[in-house]
Amino acid sequence: MESRLEHDAWWQTYLDGWTALPFHDLIAAAAILSTALLLGVLAARLACRYLLPALAPRQADVISSRLMALTRSGVTAMVLAAFLGVRGLDQGADLLLATGLAIAVAAFAYEIARSLGLQSRAASLIAAALLFIVLASRLGGLAPLIAGLDRANMRVGTRRISLLDVVNAVGLSLFLFIAARALLGFILRWISRARLLDAAQRVLFQKLAQIAVVTVAIFVGIDLLGIDLTALAVFSGAFGLAIGFGLQKTLGNLIAGLILLLDRSIKPGDVIAVGDTFGWVNKIGVRAVSVLTRDGKEHLIPNERLMTDEVENWSFSSRDVRVHVGFRVSFDCDLRLAQRLAVEAASISPRVLTEPAPVCWIKAFGDSGVEFDLRIWIDSPEAGVGNVTSDVFFRIWDLFKEHGVTMPVPQRDLRFHAPSTESSTPVVPPRNDVSTENE
Repeated sequence: MESRLEHDAWWQTYLDGWTALPFHDLIAAAAILSTALLLGVLAARLACRYLLPALAPRQADVISSRLMALTRSGVTAMVLAAFLGVRGLDQGADLLLATGLAIAVAAFAYEIARSLGLQSRAASLIAAALLFIVLASRLGGLAPLIAGLDRANMRVGTRRISLLDVVNAVGLSLFLFIAARALLGFILRWISRARLLDAAQRVLFQKLAQIAVVTVAIFVGIDLLGIDLTALAVFSGAFGLAIGFGLQKTLGNLIAGLILLLDRSIKPGDVIAVGDTFGWVNKIGVRAVSVLTRDGKEHLIPNERLMTDEVENWSFSSRDVRVHVGFRVSFDCDLRLAQRLAVEAASISPRVLTEPAPVCWIKAFGDSGVEFDLRIWIDSPEAGVGNVTSDVFFRIWDLFKEHGVTMPVPQRDLRFHAPSTESSTPVVPPRNDVSTENE
């Protein structure tokens, strides 16, 4: 019993000596911060070593840094939140703990926002807002600030509008924008990875998801802000008239784009020809279809034009395209040898398909030679057609020179005939001595 009393007295003496130190609260707060950070680092290493290989072994190298940052900031914030009930610390120590907790929460929110696909600027804005909220609530709450914003008000008709309403509207709009963008990014990534959907169906569902998410976000914002929808009746009528007159083309292009994706007549990657534009579809947008040509030029063709004009789709049902290569040989050549050499030249070209095999036919007996039509098939029209025909022409030229097959050179014979003396008619010069009536 006496030993216990002595031990208690020693412990009380130790505590009294500790509290007598001028910076004991700051030292305690620094120790709490160090412990929380140490636990966060230890938990992050354990998660990357044991948890990550079990959950995502193939993407361990990609997401290890993001998981380590999330675990470190999250565990640090939880440990510091456990010390929120500690009282009796001076203002400096309390400020130190509040600052550490706010930074940990802001870092955790930043990593979460970046994981959802937000840009660095938007994630930094969210982190800064949470830093201010946590720091203010830990040091005395937001009640004085909220009361001051609410007192600064003005009346517009029968409605009272304060700075608090403006701040709430801006904050809610920003929150809905970020949440809708994060949700939309998650949905778009999920659709792009769906193996059961082809390219056109992915684009269609992505467009529908964008429209649905934006519509839901607008209606949720209107409901949370307490806006009466009946007050928008006049505006909706005016908006309908604007669509009927000024936005008719825009709405028509939107509907035409959805129809193109529904009937799958044009898909991203298809090789099409519209008028003088030939290229492959790079993107089907809300207003226009982006067609990328071999020259590197991107043509934006309105969706309505693809619905009404004639469009050649080289890869609608199959990507195989037949190309005609025409040439001539002289009349005195071995025509069957020329035919065989042309087929051989096409067969050894790397981009020409072996099935269907190249064929060569006599097209006509021309004025200066025999005209042949070599027909070849390729399966990659987006890689160009002119380079294939040029390669085949070069191979035909080499084989013809090797086997003595000549090509005709266009020529014309001009014959001059001297006029006969007997049949010539003398030319009578005009008379200049014609008399007049006065003479």
